[in-house]
Amino acid sequence: MATPPLVVKGLYKSYASTGVLHGLNLEVTQGAIHGLVGLNGSGKTTTLECILGLNNMTQGQISVLGYQPHQLFQAQGAVVAVFDSPCLHPGLTVRQVLEHARLLCGQRRGQARAGPLRSCAEVEQLLGISKYSAYKISHLSLGNRRRAAIAQALLGSPAFIVLDEPFNGLDVDGVDDVLTLIARLNQEQGTTFLLSSHQLPYLEGICTHLSILHKGQISLSGRIDEIFTHKHARYLLNCNNTAQAAGLLQQIPGVSLLNLSELERLDFPPNKLIEIEVLSVSSADINFQLVTQGVAVTELIIQKHTLATLFRDSTNGAES
Repeated sequence: MATPPLVVKGLYKSYASTGVLHGLNLEVTQGAIHGLVGLNGSGKTTTLECILGLNNMTQGQISVLGYQPHQLFQAQGAVVAVFDSPCLHPGLTVRQVLEHARLLCGQRRGQARAGPLRSCAEVEQLLGISKYSAYKISHLSLGNRRRAAIAQALLGSPAFIVLDEPFNGLDVDGVDDVLTLIARLNQEQGTTFLLSSHQLPYLEGICTHLSILHKGQISLSGRIDEIFTHKHARYLLNCNNTAQAAGLLQQIPGVSLLNLSELERLDFPPNKLIEIEVLSVSSADINFQLVTQGVAVTELIIQKHTLATLFRDSTNGAES
């Protein structure tokens, strides 16, 4: 079995007496589009910096395409990263930035596992910035500076790409362009991606895998489709007698009340929605048992699982 492009085991990082990462484990499989999400301050950027050798870890093991972080200079062209604030020379034009980067890619390929070098014109076209080729970086919008940074990263046809908040500063068309490009590179060339972002709707439409970082540890990780498959069905129930319904629901095996504490705090107000999670019980059975006991059920709505609900569940109700 091939070694995964990224393996992180027992990663700890502390600043003085303050711990940021606490035994973090993360694996990105070959050909995945892997989303890394977490609240501000959860350690996302620190994790990426440790992976890329930009920040020394306190303890742990990291392998990127078989290289340790301090060896990544040997893989230039095969491993690239674009961070939230692109660092491009403001006095150079887009084409000059790309030409300089292309020269470096050509000189430092060594043992890298990257594909053939792309031309500057090709990556400009891929990112939709051909018309800005003669513009200085300082004259570009934030979104177009981000596009130029991603274009620079693609010059060496990398095998593994790390993107930190790739959608920040982009308009709707820009987001669509980046999503389309990620999908194209992944499908046509097998490029592996690690995307760190708080834009859950965008990740949901593109990612094959997801890891949720919470308080310095991965609280949930895996294939998104498998994670959703193993989640229990959830419903919102509306009825005429909230207190009676809550009592009956608690007696049904396989039914859990998710907002029971809130209902109790509010003294079971009428027409307050009851949130339930269901294991091996049909909605028809739940409705029948309530109605036969005199509860008038007006709504029983299934709730679709999304990345947002997964995130809230894995971070104790926090919002991204």
